[in-house]
Amino acid sequence: MRIWSLHPVYLDRQGLVACWRETLLAQAVLAGTTKGYREHPQLARFREAPEPSTAVAAYLRGLADEADARGYRFDRARIRTLGTTVPPLEVTTGQLDLEWRHLRAKLAARSPDRLALHAHTHRPAPHPLFVVVEGPVASWERA
Repeated sequence: MRIWSLHPVYLDRQGLVACWRETLLAQAVLAGTTKGYREHPQLARFREAPEPSTAVAAYLRGLADEADARGYRFDRARIRTLGTTVPPLEVTTGQLDLEWRHLRAKLAARSPDRLALHAHTHRPAPHPLFVVVEGPVASWERA
């Protein structure tokens, strides 16, 4: 499971679709409607939010917004909490840097054109749910 802290604009088609599916799974885990992935480390940041289900819904809306911008159709009816605002979650500079290196390697192998679009990006923007703070890689990160 990879739920990116990076803004979804950087993801290629495969990455955006995979992130959508994996975040839907995260939503189910947080709602207690599935048995698998309950201890997945990337869920920690949503569990730490004041309202985890609202936070994961806001994350899904960010993905759906990017899909809309590209002409894809993600089924927003699958988002359990609609229209609710949520305070931003924090993501560290170290976490963003790690994810950016990881994503760039993936894009180099499978979507070099997407990588070329962001060739001059040194510090990528975060997903709209997140606000960037200085700090190391997140304690939950396993990459």
